[in-house]
Amino acid sequence: MKFTLGKLERLKSKKLIEKLYKDGISIKSYPLRIVYLQTEHTSSFPAQVGVSVSKRNFKHAVDRNRIKRLLRESYRKQKHTVYNAVEKPYVYMISYLAKEEVPYTEIETKMESLLAKFIQKIEKENDEK
Repeated sequence: MKFTLGKLERLKSKKLIEKLYKDGISIKSYPLRIVYLQTEHTSSFPAQVGVSVSKRNFKHAVDRNRIKRLLRESYRKQKHTVYNAVEKPYVYMISYLAKEEVPYTEIETKMESLLAKFIQKIEKENDEK
């Protein structure tokens, strides 16, 4: 498996994002939150991901862009755990909730715990069905 995060793996569809925030399920691992939804998407990958940082908490675009870059990088390194665990296609948005920038090492550990919670929750949902 390639450890890349290409164009087809990114969530860009406004309709899907709108549907995601309307019908999605949320999991938190402060300072990160994931909102996910099991739905069909246009990509051949098992998941499409988007990242967001609040403009209210980070006024300067350079700060928001840096945090988004760190989120994408930590997800890129750990996405194989999600890809190995899911059978159905998912879309999800990872949001940064903190009001200040935290070190990359903390983002990486929180991303790992967030993805583990996500996998546990979808496995639990699959067992119930």
